[in-house]
Amino acid sequence: MQRKNDGTPRRIVVVSTGGTIASRWQGTGYVADASGDAVLATAPLPEGVSVEVVDLFNVNSSRLTAAHQLALLRTVHEVLADPGVDGIVVTHGTDTLEETAFLLDLHHEDPRPVVLTGAQRPFGTGDGDGPGNLYDALQVAATVRELGVLVVFDGRVHAARGTVKVRTLAADAFADPSAERLGKVGFSRVDIERLPERPAVLPLPSAARTADPDAAGGPALPRVDVVFHHTDGDRLHFDAALAAGARGIVLVATGAGNATPEIAEAVAEATARGVLVAVTTRVPSGPLAEIYAGGGAVDLVAAGALLTGTLRAGQARIAVLAALLAETHGDDPARRTALLRRLLEGPVRAAPALATGASREAAPVPARA
Repeated sequence: MQRKNDGTPRRIVVVSTGGTIASRWQGTGYVADASGDAVLATAPLPEGVSVEVVDLFNVNSSRLTAAHQLALLRTVHEVLADPGVDGIVVTHGTDTLEETAFLLDLHHEDPRPVVLTGAQRPFGTGDGDGPGNLYDALQVAATVRELGVLVVFDGRVHAARGTVKVRTLAADAFADPSAERLGKVGFSRVDIERLPERPAVLPLPSAARTADPDAAGGPALPRVDVVFHHTDGDRLHFDAALAAGARGIVLVATGAGNATPEIAEAVAEATARGVLVAVTTRVPSGPLAEIYAGGGAVDLVAAGALLTGTLRAGQARIAVLAALLAETHGDDPARRTALLRRLLEGPVRAAPALATGASREAAPVPARA
């Protein structure tokens, strides 16, 4: 599906949040401090596009909190309340961009696009990739509709769901390891190669209406921790998360979703207390599946955990957080679990891979042009 910018006037709002694209040298390292206007001034504008800038905050994305992300979610909804806006571009640090994109996508029902982009090389460097990425993001925001929240980076268009940072320093930093890219952008043209599959959209949570990352002692947000399983792994860190008050835990398991009987017992105790537990894997690609007992995914699911399909830890944690923030399900653990199950469902379903003697791994991703 080919979409071309025909030069029709488009009004795009750029929400600046910091990251490498806004980072300058501070004597010992790079720190985000360039304004949105300064970042925008580095990039040409696509034909017919006019831009307004909102400087929301300016931080390295490794420092983001849920309050930052919820403030951004609120801002996106406020900007789109203006029918004269044709789309939004969010400039963001790459470290946690995948988490923010997914949170926005879970709450985005407007047909107008929200596009996240950033840079791998700092602001003002001669070989910086920020200007090109920003130009491409503006092009996509001015061209597409009905695709949800997108990530545009290095000429590629990705769906928010499933897209993760796959390279620490290289320009082509993002991909969905379990699916194909959504499309590509270049030469004033956006080629959409597939449509994203998304769960039913959640309403804006009340926590987003009051979130203030600069306020001390504001309303506490639900704690959601990530626990990593490994050889010699026991339940110590899982129990520590519960003791710290976690209302949700993401277990990063081995293989297709496996741990130990001891950890399965800890999961059962947690879910009996109403704690949401999601199981993902430390393997880069492919779905989780109920194959093994003995502390494997079969036992973890029996203990009340949910498998995350092809979502990895960062986005799985966002799904748990979104389920906890949703007011429509009150404090009923069963309804919250049902909601989380819906948020975790994606285009690749977990299934017993050995039941038919054949693997159900996602097909290899074709080489990207």
